[in-house]
Amino acid sequence: MENVEFHYVETNGITLHTAQAGPEDGPLAILLHGFPEFWYGWRHQIEPLAEAGYRVIVPDQRGYNLSDKPQGVKNYELNQLRDDVTGLIEASGREKAVIFGHDWGGVVAWYLAATKPEFVKKLLIVNVPYLGAARKALLRYPPQLLKSSYMLFFQIPRLPEKIFRTNDFEEMKKGIAASGREGAFTEEDMEHYKEAWSQEGALTAMLNWYRALRYARVSEAKIKVPVRIIWGIGDSFLHPETAKASIDFCENGELIFVGQATHWVNHEQPAIVNQLIHEFVVPKSE
Repeated sequence: MENVEFHYVETNGITLHTAQAGPEDGPLAILLHGFPEFWYGWRHQIEPLAEAGYRVIVPDQRGYNLSDKPQGVKNYELNQLRDDVTGLIEASGREKAVIFGHDWGGVVAWYLAATKPEFVKKLLIVNVPYLGAARKALLRYPPQLLKSSYMLFFQIPRLPEKIFRTNDFEEMKKGIAASGREGAFTEEDMEHYKEAWSQEGALTAMLNWYRALRYARVSEAKIKVPVRIIWGIGDSFLHPETAKASIDFCENGELIFVGQATHWVNHEQPAIVNQLIHEFVVPKSE
């Protein structure tokens, strides 16, 4: 990725490592990764957005890879994660941005749009429901509780970290590979992920995102900004009902299911995802 630059940015009292691309005076796009990824999870989307004229910023979110890893679960509450993003927008000299979120990055993106919509121009979500909708979807589709049971395991102190470190992160690698389509992640990709997971304090910080859910105040506010949800239909972690429930909270939203794709649709079907992104964020006159 020869056109990608790396910069450290101070925001919300911490320093985030970011990948950046595109014209500095272009409209701002911020891409937020999920667990257990880092900026690299959006690698297929960065250059197409930059070529479309966007200034693209993709942080390693707090606790991940080369970004700061503050100690203590409360440092990973949603308000903190959200304010990291608003700080990035302000540090770039902008008032708002198009916000992209996958997995946990999508949780943060939804929360930002619900609680500080003035920072959000548009919202592009990949395979994660709005938390307020997810709670209601559980009542309509109880099997989602089983799909989400791994989150309970993550609440246990130290044990998940110990298991994940065993045999050179074998369980983490197997978990990603088993939940995606064959070939979605190469050996080279896994080496990049292993390097990120190996950073001092990273595993605990990454898991603290889940552990901080106990403090979450789930917003059920209507999302007023334009929303497009892209959803790999074969997601083994999240049922499509949670996506449908999320659209009910959007005043101007659309949901697009992508076949032959899983939770990792932006890795598995990058051409389709990039086209859907382009249609949503690039004015038709262009």
